[in-house]
Amino acid sequence: MTLASLLTLSRIFLIPVFMTLILVRSDKILALVVFVVAALTDGLDGYVARARKEITKFGQLMDPIADKLLVSSALIAMVELGQISSWAVMVILGREFAVSGLRMVVAAEGIIIPASFLGKLKTFSQIVAIVALLLNLPAAQVLLWIAVAITVISGVDYFFKAQKHLW
Repeated sequence: MTLASLLTLSRIFLIPVFMTLILVRSDKILALVVFVVAALTDGLDGYVARARKEITKFGQLMDPIADKLLVSSALIAMVELGQISSWAVMVILGREFAVSGLRMVVAAEGIIIPASFLGKLKTFSQIVAIVALLLNLPAAQVLLWIAVAITVISGVDYFFKAQKHLW
């Protein structure tokens, strides 16, 4: 197993730790630290894989799944804690399901849709919003809705770029 794959798996294994800290122990500061460490592995695993020329099918599959699991778990926990609207979470999760489905449909035809700049910006904006929410920053709700808007825009962008492969 490559170092990049281990980093991706560590992100997944940190999710139950994060969830326990935020929901069971109500320890937002420690939960924040775990979330940030997990989020940092997102950029690090890709960098390590490219630098070491160890890009694998496992990593290509698991990296985006790990990202979605981390962000989704944080958002769902915050709905449970009454910090954010379930509407925001449903828009974000709906986009993730739709784009993942889109990628599967076009992949069946041998076409790979790589992560776009907007897709990366989407993930970054979601992580920033979650960190702001964990810190109870005054602008946290605004950052969340900005992340929702970027999420929708990036989803539309993926479908626009893939439309010729759908018909």
